[in-house]
Amino acid sequence: MRKIAVVTGSRAEYGLLKPLIKAIKTEQSFELQLFVTGMHLMPVFGNTFKQIEEDGFQIDAKIDDGLNGDDARSISKAIGNTIAGFAEAYYNLKPELVIVLGDRSEIFGAVAAAVIDNIPVAHIHGGETTEGAYDEFIRHAITKMSHLHFASCEVYRKRIIQMGENPATVFNVGAIGIDSIKKLKLLSIDEFEKAINYKLNKINVLITFHPVTLEENTAKHQFQELIDALDRLTEVTLIFTKPNSDKGGASIIKMIDDYVIRNPTKSISFNSLGQLRYLSALQYVDFVIGNSSSGILEVPIFKKPTINIGDRQKGREMTKSIINCKPNRNEILQAIQKALNVQFKIEIQNQSNPYGNGTATNKIMNVLRISHLENTKKSFYDLL
Repeated sequence: MRKIAVVTGSRAEYGLLKPLIKAIKTEQSFELQLFVTGMHLMPVFGNTFKQIEEDGFQIDAKIDDGLNGDDARSISKAIGNTIAGFAEAYYNLKPELVIVLGDRSEIFGAVAAAVIDNIPVAHIHGGETTEGAYDEFIRHAITKMSHLHFASCEVYRKRIIQMGENPATVFNVGAIGIDSIKKLKLLSIDEFEKAINYKLNKINVLITFHPVTLEENTAKHQFQELIDALDRLTEVTLIFTKPNSDKGGASIIKMIDDYVIRNPTKSISFNSLGQLRYLSALQYVDFVIGNSSSGILEVPIFKKPTINIGDRQKGREMTKSIINCKPNRNEILQAIQKALNVQFKIEIQNQSNPYGNGTATNKIMNVLRISHLENTKKSFYDLL
């Protein structure tokens, strides 16, 4: 049996990977190894490794990065701890392939350790651009350290090849998050209200906002502009999901907590909604607002507007339902008016989606079954 390791460091990423983890676990020729790190092991983010265990998966290694702050020095130290922790875990468990998704710092650490140990890496969601976050650089670095590439759309597949990767190793499989949307039985509105212990209102909004990590000290100001705009809405329920452990994230978490304390009759917040509650929420909210990649990749499947604020997601392929605006309250209010416009909602019902149809897991598994990487040597593929 081939030992295939899957690395997860955050609640959102685990939700995306879950169908693939399940498929690898049930494949007779594979032995699943699950490596858990990052936010999963942090009490402030809900110790979400417990959810992984409740889902019936055995965690083979927990790699604590020791992150104790949201400044650049703390995050850089955490990357060093991650590399050291994964080096030890790989030595003990000896995976034959490491699968990672995305662009977070702990994933970079996991991949760096794999490369030094000559373990091939398969990377999901490479080739994308997010010009407002240092995730951009981490993602491309992971691409160059990887040996199999599973892109979410054709534009990104071509970009990975442009970066010197052999076309025979690069596959357009679609966005893996759509798999769960197509297969998961979502909650009814009554079940959802019970699950969040809160009543929906005439207007319902899901807010997920992260710091723009390539901008210095803008998080508090930008989020205050968002709060000021949302505060103008009446007969509303505001559902806040808290940001990741990014540089500057702690200030946003405090602002969310303070706002909910002041406005308990119209707002509620969660460290993590979890996959089922999050996807179920997308059925019932009027729009999603913030700067999360989920607003670009998953929300359009529900034919709901996404208000994408600022530059964090700049450069991604976007559907018609994405409304881009600058991080100031006047532009945000104009975007909200558009999102609530009946004609706009009608127009986006038939939009095309470049991110596939929910078959990413099957496509990835088909490649894994026939790909046997005996060594990690790569040649740079030059475009003619």
